[in-house]
Amino acid sequence: MALHESVLEEFGLTPLWVRRGMAAQQPAEDAGVEQGAGVDALAGQGARRDDARGAAAGSASVGLAQDAPRPAMRAGETRQADSAQIQGERRAPVRDEQVASPAGARERLDDRAASARASEPSPSDAPPDDDFAWFDDLPAHAPSEARGETPALPAIHTLDWDALSERVAACRLCRLCEKRTNTVFGVGDREADWMLIGEAPGENEDRLGEPFVGQAGKLLDNMLRALTLARDTNVYIANVIKCRPPGNRNPEPDEVARCEPYLQRQVALVKPKLIVALGRFAAQSLLKTDASISSLRGRVHEYEGVPVIVTYHPAYLLRSLPDKAKAWADLCLARDTWRAAGGAPSNAAK
Repeated sequence: MALHESVLEEFGLTPLWVRRGMAAQQPAEDAGVEQGAGVDALAGQGARRDDARGAAAGSASVGLAQDAPRPAMRAGETRQADSAQIQGERRAPVRDEQVASPAGARERLDDRAASARASEPSPSDAPPDDDFAWFDDLPAHAPSEARGETPALPAIHTLDWDALSERVAACRLCRLCEKRTNTVFGVGDREADWMLIGEAPGENEDRLGEPFVGQAGKLLDNMLRALTLARDTNVYIANVIKCRPPGNRNPEPDEVARCEPYLQRQVALVKPKLIVALGRFAAQSLLKTDASISSLRGRVHEYEGVPVIVTYHPAYLLRSLPDKAKAWADLCLARDTWRAAGGAPSNAAK
């Protein structure tokens, strides 16, 4: 029987003989690895017996193994058949390095697992989930040169006449800049004792860039002449608002607030001894009040430490001739206030 099995094993027929003659069993991978040494020993014994016996006996044994029923096997033959079955089920040839010893196989498996773990990227080497993490090294605020920001403008209260005039001409602090033709800065003697302040430019003022022109301007010049004053000699004339409101409407509070620093700087530069507010809007803006012009007339007020006299606007006097007498009374009060403040008569307007 041992000869028959060794011949079958030599010709590669052992898997066929075992599969036909024995009930199917569930092979275990671990059992095959542990029995590898026994398989090699049995294969060596079969090879030595094959050398001692002839090829003829092997051929007869092949025929007998295929046709005759398999007799009962001894214990040793049972173990040999089991090992042959495991070898047939695996089909693939077993390498020597795999079956040398169970301990060696486990060591090689451990080495391969360690190599696999080493080849995997560690979590610390993996890129962060945040694709924008490389921005973290950038400064929180780029320098002003990189952002292209314009440098901060000097404060208005630090400007001289030329700088102040340029600032007004380029001003875009409110929506009035969108419709203007020219800004109306002011005209007259920049060291005058008298300063006249009107409401806002009209159509003619917007076109020419000068306050109080046209018929209202001519009337104002005549009133000044009666006081021996002139706009080009000893009077400075300006407006609360430097741009014309569309349709000659009254300026909005936010427009007044944005434009007032220019007027405050003009007053600081002129250093007048007296201010005459021409019209209701100018008087209310300077004095921060909603009182009517009739209630404000006839009294001395104050703006930026300078005495203020309130009177009618020349354009109003063109429409209301009886009020010219009231306007003259206001100018007389202004002259007396100016003299009380140290003003001296001038013959320049004569």
